[in-house]
Amino acid sequence: MKTVGPQSWSSDTGGERLRLLSYNVHMGIAASKYRHYLLHGWKHFLPFRHRLKNLNNIAHIIRSFDVVGLQELDSGSHRGGYVNFAQYLAEQAEFPHWYDQTNRHWGRIAQHSMGILSRYPCTSLSRYALPSRVPGRGALMAHLGTREDPLVLLLVHLSLSAKARMRQVEFLSRLIRGLPHVIVMGDLNCSAGSEEMNLLIHENELKMPAADMLTYPSWSPRMHFDHILVSRSIHIAHAMVLPYRQSDHLPVAVEVVLPEGVCPGMRDPWPACRVA
Repeated sequence: MKTVGPQSWSSDTGGERLRLLSYNVHMGIAASKYRHYLLHGWKHFLPFRHRLKNLNNIAHIIRSFDVVGLQELDSGSHRGGYVNFAQYLAEQAEFPHWYDQTNRHWGRIAQHSMGILSRYPCTSLSRYALPSRVPGRGALMAHLGTREDPLVLLLVHLSLSAKARMRQVEFLSRLIRGLPHVIVMGDLNCSAGSEEMNLLIHENELKMPAADMLTYPSWSPRMHFDHILVSRSIHIAHAMVLPYRQSDHLPVAVEVVLPEGVCPGMRDPWPACRVA
């Protein structure tokens, strides 16, 4: 598979540079038509032989990045062959650190989760259940760099309901309000001009790379659902949607330059893989 994107990005000097990627991987299920939601629906509950092949393709995509946020994983159930997807992808893509959170438990059948893969060690990790009438949405917050001046990474997957998303954005805002260096990434299930997105950005002084990074559906992108938002203290150097159709979403990638002193030289050697 040919790799597109960050290899050609600038390596100018300045603060620490981070290559970020957010990807809803749809349980390792490739989709190319709306009818596949019906025809392939059984793959959300039962194993199928191409799932690991799809995950291997995703590992190839993400290995060029420093920090990756993944949504719609499985933390080790029957449908995924009892494989923890976050751990598997970290090992295949040679990330030294991985952190996950299970948001919805369906016994042995399915364990819905999300995960952060990182070249940097995490100094603090918090897991949150997001408010919703239907349980199963969560947020994973990681502190990277020094404890005195950390970079706070918040991975989220918001609800389909606009009313629930507003409650969730208000909850997230209470977590990050006033923090100087924040990155929010994930599938927010809403576009740039939505009321909940405006609230999230303006309440927390965040910025987005562009308002037209279309990521859904992957075969004919019309919606900007997948986002990487950063604090005003963080410079956005490059941003793009990657043309990989291993899921029903396309991955979004951003390269940022951190302020001097934030995460200085924290990247670990790549070969070993461990979990907090």
